[in-house]
Amino acid sequence: MRIAMWSGPRNLSTAMMYSFGARSDFAVWDEPFYAPYLAASGADHPMKEQIIAAHESDPIKVAARCSGTIPAQKPNFYMKHMPHHMIDGFPMDWSGDCVNVHLIRHPARVVASYGIKREQVALEDLGFRQQAQLFDRIGGLVIDSADIRNDPERMLTRLCDAIGLRFDRAMLSWPEGGHPADGVWATHWYGAVHRSTGFSGPEGPLPQLDGRDAAIVAAALPFYDRLAAKKL
Repeated sequence: MRIAMWSGPRNLSTAMMYSFGARSDFAVWDEPFYAPYLAASGADHPMKEQIIAAHESDPIKVAARCSGTIPAQKPNFYMKHMPHHMIDGFPMDWSGDCVNVHLIRHPARVVASYGIKREQVALEDLGFRQQAQLFDRIGGLVIDSADIRNDPERMLTRLCDAIGLRFDRAMLSWPEGGHPADGVWATHWYGAVHRSTGFSGPEGPLPQLDGRDAAIVAAALPFYDRLAAKKL
């Protein structure tokens, strides 16, 4: 089985990669198209030059790996993808061989979290529009990060059942300190999850944002709501 898990940043996506990576029957891959996206788009991201230098930046070669031999002779492959990395012209045919799952999170939480790590926040960096468009194109399942945090075992069991995979309790915890599959960008983005050994508990009330941040949330909400209506 190949799982393509699609989400924007700050969506519980790294914790989900660690969850599947804790299974003995899965290899995992962290944002395969990040380096190709940076190289092709010219986007100014933290650690841009290091990312391009450390990871394959040819989207054709990355796409071939997505559908090629699964690393470490594992039977299953989990790929953590971001929809806004898939810019026009990047191959998408490989996704037809995957179980496509869309991981979502309320925009207010995403904007508040992303702003801690990067001073300038723009709607296009968060992937809400691109994720909704990708769902329209390739379909798949939808799961909300809030539901996972509220009851990890229940929601991961539901997800596994929906895709025809046996649930494994190993998915509920992982070693502190990161995963060997982490991209080089982990030092900037993954501090909290590196300190974790499992999913954090339920989140509190939605953050109250104003000004530009509130405007980004308002623009993102219709895309989030459309996918949330289809969630497991």
